[in-house]
Amino acid sequence: MIGLMVGICLAAQPAVCVTRLLPGPCVEAEAPARAAAWAAARPGLVVGDTRCAPFGPAVLPVTEVAPGVFVHQGRHELPGPENAADQANIGFVLGEDAVAVIDAGGSRTVGEGLYAAIRARTDLPIRWLILTHMHPDHTLGASVFAEAGATVIGHARLPAALAARADSYAATLLREAGPAFAIGSEPVPPAETVEGTRRLDLGGRVLRLEAHPTAHTDNDLSVVDEATGAWFAGDLVFAGHLPTIDGSVLGWLALLDELAGREVAFAVPGHGPPRLPWPGGAAPMRAYLEGLVAETRAAIARGESLGEAVRRLGTGLRGDWALFDAFNARNATAAYRELEWE
Repeated sequence: MIGLMVGICLAAQPAVCVTRLLPGPCVEAEAPARAAAWAAARPGLVVGDTRCAPFGPAVLPVTEVAPGVFVHQGRHELPGPENAADQANIGFVLGEDAVAVIDAGGSRTVGEGLYAAIRARTDLPIRWLILTHMHPDHTLGASVFAEAGATVIGHARLPAALAARADSYAATLLREAGPAFAIGSEPVPPAETVEGTRRLDLGGRVLRLEAHPTAHTDNDLSVVDEATGAWFAGDLVFAGHLPTIDGSVLGWLALLDELAGREVAFAVPGHGPPRLPWPGGAAPMRAYLEGLVAETRAAIARGESLGEAVRRLGTGLRGDWALFDAFNARNATAAYRELEWE
């Protein structure tokens, strides 16, 4: 696998340099100009050496969860330089004519690794990048696939959600993972959006995209591969990693009720194992959300303030959840603010 490998440094911190993969065919005579154009669109970067060479990024490990359906399992960790913000489950589906990518990872490094995993298996064009929602662990590797020619598609409310958060996502990645991983890590606004449902034909297999009402976020989108019944649920489904509320806990529970009857072969959760039984695999997540709602309603009925309640809401629901201490208080705050107006 040959690609355009480009050395990039920060103008303000010349010691901070990385090698980036620019996807697509590599022509030596065109490489310097192509690299310069890429850097010019990102002020503050300086181009070093350019070369057509075997892919530098490590190929992300993926599991073939069904024929032609591949998933990379993210880590249950907070983002940092040791993990390149590789937190979310992301994947791709191979058709006879094209490839669709589902989520892009939490940094350019992760996106490049997924691109390398695709190119290790096929030379077919990457036609679509489907974003399941706006969170940075799913979107900050998006530019790799946009540069490879993919059309970015997401929920109708995704453009506004990304626009409102892009600066804070960039600042958070810079702070938590460091400047090297921040270089080139950026969300890409969708060129096309979905209200209701839409089907994408990859040749010999069709993906069905569905935009959902407010649940985990206000811009959740899921993807079913009609050929195998594999359902990429995004962060509508968590397993092992504590679910995080950035939308409506009541809306999420209502949507889980509706989705429980869906006839799919299995779910690919946004966090957890690459393949999860459906709907049984969502039972622990549901129990946590229901328990948090019950505790919050009781605290409100007792007249507890937000500050008083958040210190203890959900603490009895710790179980085996990864990152419980990082996210439970945030969930309790979101639940209280929603339920106090019932």
